[in-house]
Amino acid sequence: MLKVYNTMTRSKQDFRPIAEGKVSIYCCGVTPYNDPHIGNARPFVTWDAIRRYFSKKGYEVKYIQNFTDVDDKIIAAANREGVTWREIADRYIDSYYTSMDALNIRHADIYPRVSETMDDIISMIQTLVDKGFAYVLGNGDVFYDVTKDEQYGKLSGRKLDDNEAGARIEVDGRKHHPMDFALWKAAKPGEPFWPSPWGKGRPGWHIECSAMSLKYLGKKFDFHGGGSDLIFPHHENEIAQSQAAIGDDHSFAQYWLHNGFITIDHEKMSKSAGNFFTVKDILDKYPGEVIRFFLLQTHYRSPLDFSEERIKEAQTAYSRLATSKDYLFDLIKKMDSGDVGMGGPGSTAITVSKAGGLVEMAERLLTLFYDAMEDDFNTALAISHMFELSKEINIYYNDIMNSGISGINQISESDAKIIYRVRDIYMEMADVIGIFEKAVKAVDDRAEFKLIDDLMEIIIANRQAAREAKNWAVADDIRDKLKAAGIILEDTAQGVRWKRA
Repeated sequence: MLKVYNTMTRSKQDFRPIAEGKVSIYCCGVTPYNDPHIGNARPFVTWDAIRRYFSKKGYEVKYIQNFTDVDDKIIAAANREGVTWREIADRYIDSYYTSMDALNIRHADIYPRVSETMDDIISMIQTLVDKGFAYVLGNGDVFYDVTKDEQYGKLSGRKLDDNEAGARIEVDGRKHHPMDFALWKAAKPGEPFWPSPWGKGRPGWHIECSAMSLKYLGKKFDFHGGGSDLIFPHHENEIAQSQAAIGDDHSFAQYWLHNGFITIDHEKMSKSAGNFFTVKDILDKYPGEVIRFFLLQTHYRSPLDFSEERIKEAQTAYSRLATSKDYLFDLIKKMDSGDVGMGGPGSTAITVSKAGGLVEMAERLLTLFYDAMEDDFNTALAISHMFELSKEINIYYNDIMNSGISGINQISESDAKIIYRVRDIYMEMADVIGIFEKAVKAVDDRAEFKLIDDLMEIIIANRQAAREAKNWAVADDIRDKLKAAGIILEDTAQGVRWKRA
C-alpha cells in the first residue's frame, strides 16, 4: 500500500483516496514575473512523477495548478517596463510552459488564474466576514482574524504568541493580531483593481489558492503540495480560511506534501549572490531530460544541492540508462529487419537461458521499482532499480552481439517475446520517471527512424571506404563530425555500430 509523508501529521500514512480509483491534487504554481528558476521546477517535476505513478496504477488523476497573475512583483515589473500587468503575466506564463515542456512535465488539467477567479475569491471573503472570521477596515482592507481560529498553526506548529509574522506578511498596526493576514487589499494608485463589497481592490496572497482548489476539487480533496517555504504562512493560512469558510475542521486537503529546498553550491540561491539560475539558463547547457533526471535522483523531501559537477554526474548517469534503451531498441530493430536470425519455437539458441534470466530479473526489479514509489514516492530508490536492470540489459546485449556474426546468431521466438517484454518493463520505468520521451517518439515513427538508419548506413559506408583507401583524415573527420552531432561510432568484430551520445 502507498505510504505518504503528511506534513500535517509529521508522519508517513497509508494513502486512502477520498473517491475510489480517483486522485485529486492541487499544487501551488508560479507568480509569473520572471522566467522560472530551478527551485520553481522541483515541485512541478516531483508532482509530475507522482501523477505518472498514479496513472500507471490505474487511478484517474485530476491535477490543478494555479498562476498568481495578480501580485506586487508583477505590478512592479510592469511599472518598470511601462507595460500592463497582464503583459508581464502572459509573457512569463509562456516562459513557464516552454521551460516545463522541456522537462517533460505534462500540463495540468486546469491552470486557473487569480484574474479569472475573482468572483469566487470575493464570495469566499464575504463568507469569512459573515461568519466573523474576518474584519473590514475603514479603507476597505479585509483581514482574517487568527484569534478566532483555535487550531491556527496546526500545519507549521507555530503558536499565536510567536509574534514573528513570517515571509510576505507585513507588520501592520491596524491589525487585531500581528499574524492576521490580508484577504483583500484596497486599491492604490497605479495598481489593477476589481470592484467588491468593500470597495475597489485586489486579493491578498493566500485566498486565491483556497478559492481555486475548492472551486475545482471540492470541499475535500486528496493532495495539496508545494515547496517547503510555503508551509508558513501560505499553506497555514489556506487551511485556516478554507476550513473556517466550509465550517469543517476535517475538510480541504487530506495529505500535505512539501519538497525540500534547492541550494547552489551549498548556498541559498539569490540574485544578489550571483547564483540564481533560471531553467532557461540551464537548458542552454544541458538537455531538459538530464535536468529532470537530476531533480528526481534525490528524494523529493530531501534538500538538493545544485552544482555544475553534480549535473554533469547526472548527465553521465542518464547516458548510461539511455544506452541500455538504445540497446533494446537496436535488438528489436534487428529482429524486425531480419538482421538477427529467428529460430523456431523449439530453437536451442544460446540466448534461451540468458533471456529467461533477464526477464525474471526485469519483472523482479519492476516490482521493487513500484515498491520504492509506494514508499513516499521514492524516485531515488526507484531509479537505482532501473540502473540494476540497465546493467543486465547491457550484459545481455553484448553477449548477443559478440556471440557470432550478425545474421547467423539465432534468437528463438520465445526469446524474442522476452526481449519485447524487457523493453516494455524498462520503458514503463522510464515513463514513470519521465525520461526518453523525445527519443522514443522519434523511434516510434518508423518512417523517420528508417530514414535516419538508412542515412547512417550511407555515412558509415563512406567512412569505411575512406578507411579501406587508407584515407584516415577523411575517416576521422566523419567520425568527429558525427560525434559533435551526438552520434557515437563503435568499431566491433561484427562491424560498425552507431548510437546516440
